[in-house]
Amino acid sequence: MNIGGKLRIDWVDIAKGICIIFVVMMHSVLGVENESGAQGWMHPVVAFAQPFRMPDFFLISGLFLSVVINRSWLRYIDRKVVHFAYFYVLWLTIQFVFKAPGIVAENGATNALLAYLLAFLQPFGTLWFIYLLPVFFIVTRLLKTTNVWLVFAVAALLETLPIHTGWLVIDEFCSRYVYFFAGYAFAPTIFGLAEHLRTRFAIAAIILGIWAVLNGWLVFNPATTPFALWIRQESYNSGGLGGWATVPVISLIAGFAGALAIVSISALIAGLPWKQVIAPLRWLGAHSIVVYLAFFLPMAVARSVLLKSEIITDIGTISLLTVICGVIGPVILYGLIQLTGYGGFLFKRPAWAHIDRAPRNETAQATAAE
Repeated sequence: MNIGGKLRIDWVDIAKGICIIFVVMMHSVLGVENESGAQGWMHPVVAFAQPFRMPDFFLISGLFLSVVINRSWLRYIDRKVVHFAYFYVLWLTIQFVFKAPGIVAENGATNALLAYLLAFLQPFGTLWFIYLLPVFFIVTRLLKTTNVWLVFAVAALLETLPIHTGWLVIDEFCSRYVYFFAGYAFAPTIFGLAEHLRTRFAIAAIILGIWAVLNGWLVFNPATTPFALWIRQESYNSGGLGGWATVPVISLIAGFAGALAIVSISALIAGLPWKQVIAPLRWLGAHSIVVYLAFFLPMAVARSVLLKSEIITDIGTISLLTVICGVIGPVILYGLIQLTGYGGFLFKRPAWAHIDRAPRNETAQATAAE
C-alpha cells in the first residue's frame, strides 16, 4: 500500500493538527485552573480528550516509520535521535532562561543548575514528548525482527500495569509505547480504515457518534471501588476525572478507540471540498513541532495577563483565550522567522547538528516520515 499519497498525508496532517490543539488545550486549561484555584467550562473538553489525546499523537508518530526503519544506523540515528535531541536541548535551554530566575530566587543558583542538568535524565515540563520519541524509535528499530504480536502484547501489558517508578522515561514508555508501536506495525490497516470510512460518510458518522457517547460515558462516570483504586495519578494530572476511561485495560481500549476515531474524523475532513477552510488545520499538523516547542511562552504570558488584569473573570473564557494564544503565538513567531530570515535554527536543525546527510531524492521521498 502506498502510504505516501497526497490524500493520506492530508489526513495525517489534519490528525496531527487536532492532536496539537488538544495538547495545548490541556496545558493551557489546567494551568489557568491551577493558578485560579477554580475549574471552568473548558475542563470537560480537556477531560473528554484525556483518553485519546496522547495515544493518538504517538500512534500518528509511528505511522511512517516503516519507510525509514531499514536505513543505515547512522542515518537512522541522525533523523530519529539527533534530530529530536537538538530541539530538546535547544528548547530546554530557552525554557530555563525564563524559569531560572524564579528557581534561583526560591532555591539558589546551585539548585537551578542542578535542575537544568537533571532535565537531561528526567524530561522537563512540556518537552517530555520530544525526549521520549527517540527512545521509541531506537527500541522499535531493535525489535523490528521480533514477532509483531509478541511485541504488541508485551507493550499492551506494560500499559495496563501500575508502573510508578518516578522516572518519567520509564513510566511514560510503559504507558505510551503500545500506541506508537501499533502505528508502526499496523500502519497499512490504519490507512485502509481511513480510506474506507472516508468514502462512507454516513457509516463513519454513525460509528463516530456511538464512540463519542461511549467515550463521554467512560470519562464522566466515576469508577467504583475497587476499580477506582487502580487509577493512575497521572490520569488526574492530565485532566481525567477518575472515570472508567482511566481504569487499566479500559484505558487501553479507550485510547485505541479514540485514536482511531481521530484518524477517521481526519480522513472525513480531508475529503471535504472546503480546502481553504481546513488549510489552517493541515498547516498546524504539518508544523506541529513548531507549536509543540514554542507554545509554553505565549501560553504562560496570556495566562498571567488575563488572570491578573481581571478584565475577564470567567475561568472558561480565560482558558479558551489562553489556548488560542498558545496555538497562534508559535505560528506568529514562525511567520516572523520566515519573513526576516532570522532565527531559523529555532525550528530547523542547522547543518552542524547533522551527523549524516541523505541524498536529495531520499530526503524528498521520506518527507512525510520525518
